[in-house]
Amino acid sequence: MSDLTPQSETPTPTTDKITQAARETIYLCNFRVSVDGEWLCLRELNDISLTPDPEPAHEDPKDPIAIERLNLMNMAKLSIKGLIESALNLGRTLDSDYAPLQQFFVVMEHCLKHGLKTKKTFLGQNKSFWGALELVEKLTPEAGEITASVKDLPGLKTPLGRGRAWLRLALMQKKLSDYMKTIINRKDLLSEFYEPNALMMEEEGAVIAGLLVGLNVIDANLCMKGEDLDSQVGVIDFSMYLKDGGHSSKSAEGDGQITAILDQKNYVEELNRHLSASVNNLQAKVDALEKSNTKLTEELAVANNRIITLQEDVERVKEESSYQLESRKALRSDSAADGQVLGETRKQLKEETLLRLDVERELEVQIGMKQEMELSMKMLEKDICEKQDALVELRQQLEDLRAINQQLSHKSQSADASSKQKNEVIARLEEKINQMSGTVKQLETSEKHMVKQARNLSSTAGKLLQPPQ
Repeated sequence: MSDLTPQSETPTPTTDKITQAARETIYLCNFRVSVDGEWLCLRELNDISLTPDPEPAHEDPKDPIAIERLNLMNMAKLSIKGLIESALNLGRTLDSDYAPLQQFFVVMEHCLKHGLKTKKTFLGQNKSFWGALELVEKLTPEAGEITASVKDLPGLKTPLGRGRAWLRLALMQKKLSDYMKTIINRKDLLSEFYEPNALMMEEEGAVIAGLLVGLNVIDANLCMKGEDLDSQVGVIDFSMYLKDGGHSSKSAEGDGQITAILDQKNYVEELNRHLSASVNNLQAKVDALEKSNTKLTEELAVANNRIITLQEDVERVKEESSYQLESRKALRSDSAADGQVLGETRKQLKEETLLRLDVERELEVQIGMKQEMELSMKMLEKDICEKQDALVELRQQLEDLRAINQQLSHKSQSADASSKQKNEVIARLEEKINQMSGTVKQLETSEKHMVKQARNLSSTAGKLLQPPQ
């Protein structure tokens, strides 16, 4: 890469020492970051004049847009590699508070913002990469789930916040590389959102999309409900990628100045964050004051209209009162001639007022009766509904009783059949018992005869055995 060009005519005492370390330098945000293998060596050189090395006359300086693209690609390389190594060493699922993961999203946001076209709306100029990310849903239908989830997230009010949420959901799905390749391959659609020399339109975008494949080995669980993605300030923290540059012949004085510059840079960034937060708060207060002002103006206009109508009513009442005074004067002048007519009209007026009062009373009575009838109708409808429900329940209970009755009848029939069978068995057993009792009696009688015969035989035998006398 090209060497540094001098920024001031008067060199400082540390110019010669820093010139050697400022070679092979990339330009990123107003800072100069020298490449040292896998690390960056940051130098704040806005107030330092360097003497560049002589360059060949035929070599032209590079395009600053191309340098920005290369810088962003290098930062993406370092961020992705550092995130993968730290996540593998950590050995657990990453969350939203993990610093390398936050820096990765900041770098990706800068890459997606590079070369964006500015769109003019009725609210002002808008510059957001959310429109480009919405193309993924049209090119890859499976990405519609992420887009729908982003739109359904509560608290997201700006396109920038939706784009940040989309990046986090795509990383959790391990589809970020595939989605980025999908939109980078369709430059005809990206040309609506990006300039021709933007990072997403050049080969650096394809390189970053290829590097994102390595993030598929990372498991992340990011909760975005309580996170304010609309008002976050995306600032790259270079301290995560810095390395001590002792090999580049720097003195202790130069190191002290560099650390002081880095401290000033961090202080300015923190101050910028606080200022942006205070600006957002003031803007919210201004919006609230504008809303309250519009409400007050509307109320003032309503009050003015009411005052005008009251003034008109007062004038009309004054005219009516003056007209009545004139009519009273005319009536007084003609009171002697029209006294009888006035009395009759007064009587008619009293009668009409009495009739009106009677009609109003009857009307009130009718209204009360109507209200009572409506109430009674409602009560009747309620009773009918309750009775219908009770009738339905009774029918259900009747059907249940019928089923139980049928079951009991079947059981009784089966019990009767079994009782008949048992009675038949008992009768048979009784017959057998009677038969057995008869046989027992016969055996007893035969036994008695046998005993008698044995006695007779024994007696005869005794007689035969006796000797003759």
